[in-house]
Amino acid sequence: MDIKEKFEEFIAQYPIFEYRLLNAADVSVHERVRTICREECERYGSTWACPPAVGELPECEKKIHSYSKAIFFSSVAEVSDIMNMEEMLLTRKAHEELTEKVGEFFKEEGYETFILSTESCDYCERCAYLDGKPCRFPEHMHPCLESYGVVANEIVEREQMEYNLGGNTILWFSMVLLRK
Repeated sequence: MDIKEKFEEFIAQYPIFEYRLLNAADVSVHERVRTICREECERYGSTWACPPAVGELPECEKKIHSYSKAIFFSSVAEVSDIMNMEEMLLTRKAHEELTEKVGEFFKEEGYETFILSTESCDYCERCAYLDGKPCRFPEHMHPCLESYGVVANEIVEREQMEYNLGGNTILWFSMVLLRK
């Protein structure tokens, strides 16, 4: 059984909505995303998963391109009111757990992995970054796609994936980079 068949068998037990296997070299990074982080995101400069802690954009691009493949996938969550940000963010934890399971699957198959996920890490109530200390749980700290300059909806459009299901549904996206 090849890795794609094994992965499809694995994900059949999880709520992955869609996925694509990408060449990591085709994943591009954009400075405009960093500008948005710097100017509009309250998490900027407050966590190991966000800029500037994740490094300069050329470093991030080099890291992404040091991997050969990437699994880009989404999961769906439903809420009672799409405008309720607090309720929406509560659904993120299940996606983060799913993302870690996907990463573990590939590790068990002999791949080295690096995960880029949704939003910024909120594993700890207060990030050690704020105290000038190393991350306490690096195995759970996954930088968000945007912190690395990746534009998720660009990949979604190129790969002809769903981005908005309408109603009170949310699509969360993650990427697991792979190399043997």
